[in-house]
Amino acid sequence: MPAEQPAWVLTRRVQIGARIRDARLHADLSQVALGTLVGLDHKTIHRIEHGISDPSLGALLLIARATGAPLTELVQ
Repeated sequence: MPAEQPAWVLTRRVQIGARIRDARLHADLSQVALGTLVGLDHKTIHRIEHGISDPSLGALLLIARATGAPLTELVQ
């Protein structure tokens, strides 16, 4: 079983999720629409935006492209 992540990692994950949500809203996309564009279920998009799950690098790249936001802006 993997070790529990430090609190700062969880905090950063929530911050990144909020940036992803802001980028999605700026692009005028629903969670369903973004999920369709990147090949993820809308529930997965929800979990990423709320910092519940860790997106893969591939998912982050696809989300950045779909929202028109630079990847560095999403994960800064």
